[in-house]
Amino acid sequence: MELRAELLKSIWYAFTALDVEKSGKVSKSQLKVLSHNLYTVLRIPHDPVALEEHFRDDDDGPVSSQGYMPYLNKYILDKVSEGAFVKETFDELCWTLTAKKNYKPDRNGNSVVSHQDAFKLWCLFNFLSEDKYPLVMVPDEVEYLLKKICTAMNVELGSCELDDCVSREAPGQGGLTVWQFLDVVNSARFLRGIEQEAISMAVEEVYQEIIEDVLKQGYLWKKGQLRRTWSERWFTLKPSALSYYMSEERKEKKGSIPLDKHCCVEVLPDRDGKRCMFCVKTPSRTYEMSASDTRQRQEWTLAIQTAIRLQAEGKKSLHKDLKQKRREQREQREQRKAAKEEETQRLKQLQEEKERKLQELELLKEAQRQAELLLQEEEERRRQQHEHMQRTLELQLREAEQAEMVLKEAEAERQRKRIVELEEMQGRLQEALQQEVKARQDEEAVRYAQARLLAEEEEKLKQLMKLKEEQEEYIIKTQMEKQVLKQEMENKNKCLEEAQKQLEEVRVNRQRVDQDVMVSTAAAPASFAPGAPGAFPTVPRAACAPGALGIAHSRKRLLQGGGFSALAAVVAGSAAEAATSEHQRQALERADEPTDAPHRAGRCAAGPGLPRVPAPRAPLPAVAPLRGQTPLRTALSLSL
Repeated sequence: MELRAELLKSIWYAFTALDVEKSGKVSKSQLKVLSHNLYTVLRIPHDPVALEEHFRDDDDGPVSSQGYMPYLNKYILDKVSEGAFVKETFDELCWTLTAKKNYKPDRNGNSVVSHQDAFKLWCLFNFLSEDKYPLVMVPDEVEYLLKKICTAMNVELGSCELDDCVSREAPGQGGLTVWQFLDVVNSARFLRGIEQEAISMAVEEVYQEIIEDVLKQGYLWKKGQLRRTWSERWFTLKPSALSYYMSEERKEKKGSIPLDKHCCVEVLPDRDGKRCMFCVKTPSRTYEMSASDTRQRQEWTLAIQTAIRLQAEGKKSLHKDLKQKRREQREQREQRKAAKEEETQRLKQLQEEKERKLQELELLKEAQRQAELLLQEEEERRRQQHEHMQRTLELQLREAEQAEMVLKEAEAERQRKRIVELEEMQGRLQEALQQEVKARQDEEAVRYAQARLLAEEEEKLKQLMKLKEEQEEYIIKTQMEKQVLKQEMENKNKCLEEAQKQLEEVRVNRQRVDQDVMVSTAAAPASFAPGAPGAFPTVPRAACAPGALGIAHSRKRLLQGGGFSALAAVVAGSAAEAATSEHQRQALERADEPTDAPHRAGRCAAGPGLPRVPAPRAPLPAVAPLRGQTPLRTALSLSL
């Protein structure tokens, strides 16, 4: 995410440089060339199909930054991987595009910084600028960068020079733009008299420290691993590694020491003719080095410990961390300043309120005193005037009566005319006002009626939809009940048929039993015992046929155990259930018919578009046995 933000800053300068008319839009041909160059410097595989498709010639005209951002994010920035390209080459491309249009050094050759130094200052500005467009650098960051450059040149930056630099900020801008910053550096008084080579070295040092994350660099003696000899090398320390070269031009790299949280640095005692020694211990090897003096050794050890700490904390850049901390400090300082200003403003308001109330109190007291004096003077003047008037009135009363009467009549006439005119005007105004009020009331009434009609229509629509849903639910429920009743009717019909079969068998058996009983009674009347009511006569085994004897015994057991009553009750219940099922089936068929009277009455009661209300079903008639019949015969008659 940080890499994307840094790349967007440089691309923003390139885009604005191509906007010649300053309209916020760039032609598609220029953006096509810019995208092709970005593919090249960022080492991204070219996608000519997407490039031609996005920037094809049509009637849309130039493209704004918002229109270019989707293509830039999807086809370029999303494919960028850190370390796969040289960021300095990318920055040089964007700088070349924007410097041609915006950077205007002194034509007489009096510029303090060279073109290459201006490029490095532009990169430093982009790094330290705020993450909002147009890009500006706040005064605190300007002061920080200028002090860095002055410290590298061993020059002290005074407060007057700093105020002079910051005073060029445009009002309401919140900081300096990069071109204002370059003008400040080129015209700065604190850089006058310093050679351009010294300024270039200072800018290069600050550039390597902030942009390239070089924590420290310089010559050190290093002990070899195989030959165990000491060689002087140019060391460059970054948060991730300690690299060493043959010379300070860094053209031939001899090796690199990777740093992580498991590494450490230790001070070693002097030996082998070397002094100010220290070592860097990694999980795989120990590197021994020697500095020129104790101060250099301390600086190197502290710098290496800082790099190890950054690796342990998972941070890739020291100055990014410092920039974020400075930004947080500025925000906290601004918050405290705002809170302090708010408190000061509140206290000032309270003080002003207090002073205003005191002034009002003093004014009230003074007004009271003045009122008392004026009242006394007015009373004295009125008394004197009254006396004088009394004296003069008696003398002038007769002479002034006629003139005063004439004047009063003329004045009264004028007043009457004026009153009549005012009354007419007031009447016209009131009439116009009433018309306006009536028009507004009519308009409000119409609006209210429209709103009420809309609400009623919505409510009716909701009711209709609800009734439609209820009708569909009722139809589904009725169909389910119909299926259940049909199933129950089929089951009861089956039970009734079985009961009819059993009843037929019982009837046949009873006829046989009655015949056998009559035969056996006629054959042996003496064997009947008169003392037992409802009992069967005893028939000898020799006088009865086997079938008759079995039937007689069966009848006797049925009469003694109440078997006939139970069987009759079962048959009567089955017949009643069959009749009930038949009545329910007929009622259901009448309910399903669309033209029957109850359903027509239900539909008329519900109104158009409402579900039908089923008519109440008549209760089923109770089945009672006929007079003079047994329950069995009643059931038989019902079944037949």
